[in-house]
Amino acid sequence: MLLSCGEKVIEPPENLISKEKMASILYDMAILNSTKGTSPSLLSKNNIEVMPFIFRKYDIDSIQFTQSDVYYASVPLEYQAIYENVEARLENEVKLLEEQKKRKNDSIKKANEQRRDSIKKPNTLQLNDSLSKK
Repeated sequence: MLLSCGEKVIEPPENLISKEKMASILYDMAILNSTKGTSPSLLSKNNIEVMPFIFRKYDIDSIQFTQSDVYYASVPLEYQAIYENVEARLENEVKLLEEQKKRKNDSIKKANEQRRDSIKKPNTLQLNDSLSKK
């Protein structure tokens, strides 16, 4: 028997996590797992373990998460839509962070230029005062 990508292979669990909430969970997991890979001390310093944190934040348990994940995985088009949502949010976050970094760098560059300019320009009051005393 052939099944299409949109057909349900298994029935949804009674406590199915909504697609929107599942996307938010997977987004947070991606962020936290990335942090775990790049700055593990940050999580340990704040006593954050990824999955227990996620379960508390979203008021779910491991069984509900697993059953919902298995269900969505059995419906590839819905699962793909969830992951595309997560990917778009992550890409948007990267853009925002890059824009913030550029603004910060531009601000630092401008401040450095202003400081250099003020060092190069002689103080005209002092120059005039010294000339008038001669």
